[in-house]
Amino acid sequence: MTDEATLLFGVGATKAGTSWLHAYLAGHPQCHLRSIKELHYFDTLEEGRTARAREELDAERALLAARPVPSNRARAEARARRLKDMADWSAALATGTEAAYLGYLSDGLGKRRLVADITPAYSLLPVGRLKRMAAMASDVRFVYLLRDPVERLWSHVRMIARRRANPGEAIGPRAGRILARVLAGDEAHIAERGDYRAVLTRLWSAVDPTRLCLSYYEELFSQSSVDRLCGFLGIRPVQAEFGVRVHAGVPVPMSRDQRRAAAEWLAPQYDFVAERLGRVPAVWQSHRVGV
Repeated sequence: MTDEATLLFGVGATKAGTSWLHAYLAGHPQCHLRSIKELHYFDTLEEGRTARAREELDAERALLAARPVPSNRARAEARARRLKDMADWSAALATGTEAAYLGYLSDGLGKRRLVADITPAYSLLPVGRLKRMAAMASDVRFVYLLRDPVERLWSHVRMIARRRANPGEAIGPRAGRILARVLAGDEAHIAERGDYRAVLTRLWSAVDPTRLCLSYYEELFSQSSVDRLCGFLGIRPVQAEFGVRVHAGVPVPMSRDQRRAAAEWLAPQYDFVAERLGRVPAVWQSHRVGV
C-alpha cells in the first residue's frame, strides 16, 4: 500500500453510526472504500477462523451471483462491484497475509488518500493485536464512536431480536427477553460491545492518542462534526447527507421499567466516560438517571 494513503480502522462501537460513517467515506472523492463494510479480518485471525470465514464468504457470493441481475443500472453496477469485491476478498483470505489484506484495501486506490476497514468487532481485540494494526502503515488512524449507553444497548438488542425473529413475528417481546438476559449477565456478546471502560482502556494502551478519534454519535450528524472528523483524517470536508438513515433499527420503545433497569446496570459506563472524557452529551445525562 502506498505510503501516502491513510489507513483507517473504524473500530466501533456497534450501533453507534459506523454504517453511516462508511457510507459517507465511500462517497468521498479522496477515499477508497470497498463495498464490504466489515471485513472481520483481525478478529477471525485472532480466533483462528479465517478458513471458515472464507467459506462463508464464498457461499454468500454464490447466492448473490445466482440472483437475477437487476434491471436498474445503478443497482446492477452495485451488484457487480459487490461480487468483484467478494471475489477479491476471498482471494486475499486464501493468501492469508497482511500484505494481501492491505493489497485488497488499496487495489484501485489511484490518487485517493484514504482506505478503510470499518469493523466494530475490532474493539474487542487484545492490546497486542491493536498495537500491530497501528503499525501496519506509515499513517494509521482509529475512529471509535460512542453512543448513549442505554440507547446503544437497546438498538443492539433490537437488531439481535430482528435476526432471531420468526417470519412475521413482532420483535418487541423477543427484544424484552433478550434485554432481560443481558441485564442478568447473559448475552455477553451484546454487553461487551458497549463496555466503554474496557474498550477505551485497550485503545489507549495500544494507539497513539493523536491517531485516535473519539466522537459521540449524538453529535456526529452535523456538518461541523463531520468537518472535524475529516480534519483528523487529513481529507477535505465534503457535504454530508444527514437525512439518510443507514441500517435503522426497528422502532420498538423501551418501557419505563426497562429504561431504568438498563440505566442502573450501565451506570459505571456513564460514570467512566464522563470522568475520562470530561463531558458527555446532554441526552446522556438524562438517560443516566433512567428518565
